[in-house]
Amino acid sequence: MALVKSTALYYNALDIATYAVHEEGASSLSIEKFAAFLKRKGVEFSFKRYFVDALGAMGVGLFASLITGLILKTVGTKANVPFLVEFGGMASAMVGPAIAIAIAQALKAPPMVLFACAGVGYAGNLWGGPVGAFLGAIVAAECGKIISKETRIDIIATPSGTAIAGMAAAKFVGPPVSALMTALGVMIMRATELQPGPMGAIVSMVMGMILTLPISSAAIAVSLNLSGLAAGAACVGCSTQMIGFAVMSYRENGVSGLLSQGIGTSMLQMPNIVRHPLIWVPPTLASFILGPFSTLLFKMENIPSGAGMGTSGFVGQFGAIDAMGSSPAVLTQIALMHFILPAVLTLVIAEVMRKMGLIRPGDMTLEQ
Repeated sequence: MALVKSTALYYNALDIATYAVHEEGASSLSIEKFAAFLKRKGVEFSFKRYFVDALGAMGVGLFASLITGLILKTVGTKANVPFLVEFGGMASAMVGPAIAIAIAQALKAPPMVLFACAGVGYAGNLWGGPVGAFLGAIVAAECGKIISKETRIDIIATPSGTAIAGMAAAKFVGPPVSALMTALGVMIMRATELQPGPMGAIVSMVMGMILTLPISSAAIAVSLNLSGLAAGAACVGCSTQMIGFAVMSYRENGVSGLLSQGIGTSMLQMPNIVRHPLIWVPPTLASFILGPFSTLLFKMENIPSGAGMGTSGFVGQFGAIDAMGSSPAVLTQIALMHFILPAVLTLVIAEVMRKMGLIRPGDMTLEQ
């Protein structure tokens, strides 16, 4: 009986669960108390939290490290500036810690947990690539939040518990999940090579739609390790969504809307898409049409870090240059497939829909 009471006091002190001591000496876990504890610690198990918020944060981490490094290396190589190449390589090498810290911040981890996630991201990327860093960071952040400020030795317990939990997940779960994602990417790339027409249309349309949705197309492209023709089609689809929305909503949003969507993100239109779904048709249909042009006619290629970025910060264009070179012919193809044709085709489809009354004035006005 004394052992039961001491156990109950221990769990109450940690506030993790409550044991009700009955007359017979039996005990049972209070689910309500446990749920209240998780809520107090900011731990919430939901699809949005882990596959929207965390995946979006992963995209930010990728941009701050791997993608920035790509831009610096490409510019440094083309301009013959060695220190930019060196700096770009160092930035790219920090992709694991950047992903983990970005995810921990998105999950509202306290400072001690946030900083401990840097090591988790490094280890996760080492064992399972960006997917390993992603999984390890989620587990580390949530476990670290549960442990934080619950003991008298918080300065030791919190970072240690964060590191152990995150690295264990990265080591044992990261590699098989990463291998699965890579295999899926290989399947997509192989299918695109065998059936470049239909697969080009599908990959272009789907990746473009993912870019506009509130999840990270860049994170998905990197996780799948897309390259070659499939990556080229993906970049065309993403570019078409961004440039398409930018030009067809110009009358509502002006120059600021043109720039914020054209080189920022078409995700800004999501509230309008929810209210007026038909405005998504022109850029989506245009990306479906242009996909086969990318794979069959121009044979556009790209790299994983550029495949899901489109024209955002011109990362997709740097990726295409990295994959295909910077000859006048390649630069012309990039201009046509990433900017000119997406703008013209989307605008034509949108104008037809406007005349039919399917798209009305103000449907694409961005919220201030």
